[in-house]
Amino acid sequence: MIQEDALVLDQKQISDKYFKLTLKSQFISNNSKPGQFVNVKVSPSITPLLRRPISIHKINKENNSFDLLYEIVGAGTEILSKRKVGEKISVLGPLGNGFTIKNTPALLVAGGMGVAPLYFLAEEMKKASIDAVILIGGKRSDSINCEEDFKKLGFNVFVTTEDGSKGEKGLIINLLRNHLNRQAIYACGPKAMLKEISKMAAHKKIGCQVSMESYMACGIGSCKGCAVKTKSGYQMACKDGPVFNAEEIIW
Repeated sequence: MIQEDALVLDQKQISDKYFKLTLKSQFISNNSKPGQFVNVKVSPSITPLLRRPISIHKINKENNSFDLLYEIVGAGTEILSKRKVGEKISVLGPLGNGFTIKNTPALLVAGGMGVAPLYFLAEEMKKASIDAVILIGGKRSDSINCEEDFKKLGFNVFVTTEDGSKGEKGLIINLLRNHLNRQAIYACGPKAMLKEISKMAAHKKIGCQVSMESYMACGIGSCKGCAVKTKSGYQMACKDGPVFNAEEIIW
């Protein structure tokens, strides 16, 4: 873990509320694992005071940089979206425990912004020649990200939206029922989705890892604001997670 002022190399608006930010950091690009995150100070001023936790989306070894894929959900991320190329942003990371990659056919399930850490994971699986199927779910077509990026890695991708504007109409859980022939599940998204995936994985005796989306103020386990109830007691999503074995969580 390191705290540094990372140079902004690029800032792209992907769609109405989604942005991809590229930051230069040799340490973070060389030491990050899929599922880890960085805590970002979105403004050089004193406000907002708290950093924002954002999953590491992609590592760019050729120029020692990393990408953050994020959605504007409030004042903090709105400020972040205005940061320009050439500016420096204070980041703390890499933080947390990421995914443990199993050398077995995999199913990656992303709900909404859950695609952010799962793309990094998919890239590592591609390097390891692990077969994977990708499921992406969202409310509308404009909330579906990275579909083509996953396809470029050579993986089969299936999409579902609640309003039917892209892919199948319905919840991603309904789509998941047709893909339970895999030996490992890796999921990131809303808690309700992860809870249902955990139940289905347990029923089929499939190993399942989930990345818990939680507000993290400090990012290092000190403030206790991101506690997750597990069979071994409360654990901190920022320090012990954000990735947990699904069977360990008390939903």
